[in-house]
Parts: sequence; C-alpha cells; structure tokens
Amino acid sequence: MAILGNIIKGVINLTDSLSSEVDHVEAQEKMLRTLLETAKDTQFGKKYNFETILLSDDICESFADVVPYFDYNKINEKWWHKLHEGEVDVTWPGTPSYFALSSGTTGKSSKRIPVTDAMIDAIKSSGIKQVLSLNHFDLPSDFFEKEIMMLGSSTDLKEKDDHLEGEISGISASNIPFWFKGYYKPGEEIAKIDDWDDRVLHIAQNAKSWDIGALSGIPAWIELMLQEVIKYHNLNNIHEIWPNLQVYTSGGVAFSPYEKSFKALLGKPVTVIDTYLASEGYIATQTRPETDAMQLNTENGIYFEFVPMNPDYIKADGSIKKSAPSLTLKDVELDQDYILIISTVSGAWRYLIGDTIAFTNIEKAEIKITGRTKFFLNTVGSQLSVNKMDDAMKNLEEKFNTKITEYTICAKRFEDGEFYHSWYIGADINADYEEIANSLDEFLKDANKNYRVARSKALKGVKVTVIPVDKFYAWSDLNKKKGGQVKMARVMKEDKFKEWEEFVNN
Repeated sequence: MAILGNIIKGVINLTDSLSSEVDHVEAQEKMLRTLLETAKDTQFGKKYNFETILLSDDICESFADVVPYFDYNKINEKWWHKLHEGEVDVTWPGTPSYFALSSGTTGKSSKRIPVTDAMIDAIKSSGIKQVLSLNHFDLPSDFFEKEIMMLGSSTDLKEKDDHLEGEISGISASNIPFWFKGYYKPGEEIAKIDDWDDRVLHIAQNAKSWDIGALSGIPAWIELMLQEVIKYHNLNNIHEIWPNLQVYTSGGVAFSPYEKSFKALLGKPVTVIDTYLASEGYIATQTRPETDAMQLNTENGIYFEFVPMNPDYIKADGSIKKSAPSLTLKDVELDQDYILIISTVSGAWRYLIGDTIAFTNIEKAEIKITGRTKFFLNTVGSQLSVNKMDDAMKNLEEKFNTKITEYTICAKRFEDGEFYHSWYIGADINADYEEIANSLDEFLKDANKNYRVARSKALKGVKVTVIPVDKFYAWSDLNKKKGGQVKMARVMKEDKFKEWEEFVNN
C-alpha cells in the first residue's frame, strides 16, 4: 500500500476541502490595492500618484486613467534601465534578486525582466494551488510518491552585479522548496548543465533509475527529450521505462498542436494539465478536469486587465495604442479575444505581456490562450489568429494522417506583385504541396470570415512548403537556444522570413 502517497493525498484533500471558493473580482481589487500600497513610495508610484489613486472611490478606474500602457521596450527605456545603474525603489521597493532573460518568440536579443522575492513567493503560492487542484483529477494515491521531471532552462544562474540572471523556468526550479527536492528530477546537478543536448543525454543515461510520475515543460522540448530517452534505450514508447507516468503539465504554448505527436510517444494515456508560466509571472493554471481552460491566479501577485482584441488598437510593432480601452474582470465577456495586461509584484505596470486570451468561464476566471499580438496576421486584412492557425494544422493532421508540431507563416509579396500566405510546415506528408495548400485555404475560409473576405481581395493565395520538423529546432538553436522557454515564431515579418528561407534552403 502506498502509505506515504495516501498521507500526501489526504493532506491535499483536506486542505482543498477547507479552502473556500474565491471571489475573483474581489480578489483582484484587493490585489491592485496591495500593489499600489506597496509601491506608492517608489519612483514610479510617486510619478503616477499612487497615493491619490488609493483615495479614489474606484481605484481600478483611476489606475487605468492615470497609468499608461507599457510594453517591455517602453518600461525598460523609461524605468527598468535604472535598476542596472544601481538605483533602488524604481518600480518596486528595493531591487530585484533576479532578472529573467527572455527573447520570447519575436525578440532579437534577450529581455531582462525583473523578478523580485515577492514574485518568487507568488510563483510558489500558485504552484501550491496547482498541487492542491490535483485533488480534482482522481489520481491514485501512489502517484503522490512518484518523481516529477521538470524540464526547463538551466538552473545554473549567472551572477551579475547584485543579482542572478537566467530564464524563468531555471529561476523557479532553483527556488523549489526543500521538501520537494527529493521528488524533483533530473536533479540539481543535471539541471545546471547549460548545453541542452548534453543535459538530455544525461537524462537518458539516468532514466532507468528514476520512477517518473509526472512531466512538466514546454511541449516541443518535452517531446524531444522523450524521443531521445526512447532512442537511447531502444524502446517502443516512454512507458516502457517510466510505467508510472500519469501526468503531463504543459506550459508556455497551446498544447493542441502537439497532442497527436505527444500521444505517439506514450504507451497509455496520461492526464494533461495546462499551465501558463511566463517570464513576468505565473499567470494561470488548469484546476479541474472538466475543461482544459486555465484559471487566472487572481490572488498571487498579479492584477489583470483586458483590452478587446481589435487591429485598430495595435501599432505595427505589436504595442497598444494609448487610446485602447481596458476592462477589469467584472466587465469581460465570454468567447471574446482580449489582449492581456498585467501589473505585478515585480514592478511591471499595465504591462503588455504579448498574449491574447479568451474567457471560457468568467465566474471561475478561466481562460484559454488564443494567440500573440505580434502573431496576429493582418497584413492584408485576414485577421488570422494563432488559435485559428492551430485549428488549421489539426485539420491537416486528420486529412493527411500526419503529425504537425511546428509551423511558421508570412504574408509576403511574390514575384507577381501579389500577396500570398507562405506556410512552412514541419511534418512528413505524402501529398502534393498544392493539395495541402488548397485544403488549408478552404479550412481557413470556412473558419474565419475576415480571411474569406481577404482571399477575395488583396490576398492572392496560399503557398505551402513541407520540411522536416528538425529544421525548426535547428533554427531555434541558431537564433536563440534549445530548451527552456524558447518557442518558435508562428508568424514572421518579411525580413525575418527571408532569413528563415535562406536557412531552410541551405
């Protein structure tokens, strides 16, 4: 009998049963007040009169009226650069202990996003919330005795001045509680290996000595790791070496494009739980099995606002026009795309994180990620979001009996002077490119009326090139780095797409 597992599961059940249902609107108003109170004496708080905002009858409205939107470039140029010059109390009291390095999917060089001790505590609290929510997933007691493979970036953080730097997954893993270290794999020594391929090799070499019950990480890199373990041990599937694997905690990107290829590596089904950890904070986590939507972490260090997704509100560089209206949690509607805006205990204020979301349940504050503001393809009025692109890839998977995990697209002008959507798809498809392009085109016409209108006007057609998926991973390795928080750009501008095509064709 799994005695320890029964004890742990019992504690989780008891703690979960004693916790009350959260009023997320109330929690968010309380969070904003806490943020403003804590930061009122910072340089930022004095500039935007946080003390006056706190005295207003509606602090949410006053906050939105007084404080402008910031993207990374704007807040870094005006405020965060001071932190690197030794100034204190800039946008949050004191100085941050960490900076999260993030090139994201579109940046050319790493952003350096402050991560305070308060944010580390907030991430831990959200992690505990995720653990407690496992009570809802009907997992057997012995699951709680198994080890957890957390595959992120290196935990060997770099010292710089008075802080440490690394990717957020590495920062988070380096701060795991002492009681969790016995469950954590690949363990501290392997996790510190900076070279992705070397780290995965060490994982494969040690795989037989571990009893993995859960995986956690970005789908593309989890898949590559599983493939290497399977190849190293000459297995048919990963369950032959980790028979007790029951849970996969996905994060960073939508899981749906990877679902088919991920399942092909398994010997039996696992429970997939979506999470949303960004360099700026732990945004949301799935808390119940009836839905794959994620609940916003409304009580843990982040205040959320939502700008209706409208091309008229977005500048060419992906930032938001200052005239764009924002909504609070109490004003949002179901099934509408919103640009996510956050203010945090790391001193990000009305910050454009770059993602778009839609609510599936407002009372429970549950959302799905629908895309990226910079990946919203509207060059010729097609208004094509990433979730529609993902749906189109799933349709191709079914029609051509294949697996598609990676793709990228550009609206570019060809030699005839006309605009086409040029797609590169990572797959093994035994079909003519023109047939694939026609299927893709017809699906998007049916799924998106704006796309259908664009195809009758400025968008001349669709071109498709199928390449090995390894090309995408090699591109990431060349331009950024394998593993961690690195994600492939779903949409590229013409100058970057030109580099991509030269890379693919060499």
